[in-house]
Amino acid sequence: MRLQIKNIRVVDPSQNKDIVGDIFIDNGKIVSRFSGGADKIIDGKGKIAVPGLIDVHSHLREPGQEDKETIYTGMRSAAKGGITTVFCMPNTKPVIDNAPTVEFVLLKAQKEGLINVFPVGCATKGSQGVELSEIGVLKKAGIIAVSDDGSPISNSQIMRRTLEYTKMFKLPVISHSEDKELSRNGVMNEGKNSTVLGLRGIPKQAEEVMVSRDIMLAELTGGYLHIAHISTAGSVCLVRQAKEKGIKVTAETCPHYFTLTDDVVKVYDANTKMNPPLREQKDVDAIKQGLADGTIDCIATDHAPHTREEKNREFDLAPFGIIGFETMLSLVLNELVDKNVLSLLDAISKMTLNPAKIFNLVDRGSLKDGNIADITIIDPKYSYEFKKENIVSKSKNSPFIGRKFKGGTVMTIVAGNIVWQAQ
Repeated sequence: MRLQIKNIRVVDPSQNKDIVGDIFIDNGKIVSRFSGGADKIIDGKGKIAVPGLIDVHSHLREPGQEDKETIYTGMRSAAKGGITTVFCMPNTKPVIDNAPTVEFVLLKAQKEGLINVFPVGCATKGSQGVELSEIGVLKKAGIIAVSDDGSPISNSQIMRRTLEYTKMFKLPVISHSEDKELSRNGVMNEGKNSTVLGLRGIPKQAEEVMVSRDIMLAELTGGYLHIAHISTAGSVCLVRQAKEKGIKVTAETCPHYFTLTDDVVKVYDANTKMNPPLREQKDVDAIKQGLADGTIDCIATDHAPHTREEKNREFDLAPFGIIGFETMLSLVLNELVDKNVLSLLDAISKMTLNPAKIFNLVDRGSLKDGNIADITIIDPKYSYEFKKENIVSKSKNSPFIGRKFKGGTVMTIVAGNIVWQAQ
């Protein structure tokens, strides 16, 4: 199929490009031009084309927790949010610590044929933090990185060996930075609000202690460390210092950490319960500064679906996590671009070019000729209210329900095929 997108603003960080022009797609790839006519022409006037968004941190729940999400429903939800590639974390049931489970996820995703799904493999067997997984076998099966996300690798020697071993395969280690002893039984940020609400707190140091340890181990081993969902000013400072020393460390944050504070927990809504928890305003400000100065490389969703029954329990008993596929782009536009924290080019880079570089996706994250035609089309004037009944994800656990947005995805193209389009 030959597809032409006419008169559209093309924003591509990989080429430092922000121009109005045409995009030509032939046989699933971007080309400079093709002879003859297009099979389909899209009028892009007033809209913006960017490389397909890459979400490096999500939970698709399948296998084993299909009541929360399936690979298919997760893919549809991501496509609606303009995300063309997702990395799915391995804390499924069973966990992704063997080749057959990796192959199951890949085959299921390929069968549905909507967006790209790359599994993250367990760093340790059973995600128990005791013995390394067969990482070479997992790499051959198709993993993009390793992580015991949902649980930290508490044993420092095991974390060291993980960083050393994965270096052979050029696989990043995604660190869930949490000292479980410090965070034990906590349900929200430790501070004034947790005291007033009578809820057990998780101190910022529970995150920062492990961020510091993992950076030290990355320095020792020369391994590739990627720190997941950082949420505190201290973590931003630690990553900044590590980069200044030349340590191979990258980091991500999520939209809720630059948008919300722990003030929203005051209504005891379990949709404001996540791990790491929402922090204070000074942490939100530090996250924004870290995004602006390049300390934080990526913006990811940490899409974590849970059933209504689970989230309707008492705050203490409800699980951590929120969905994020369908709101990420709009939150980035409204909270970062519109408020002049990031330029549009820089914001898009954190969801396209940077993830592609860090995780070695050589043919994605760019609109260069010859690349796979994964494209997200944005309408900056597209206004909508995020309503529960319009959510595509199987789960509805979001603190942003009822929020009004301006700017969002109106079309998602994967390998030259339109996989989602706003009605």
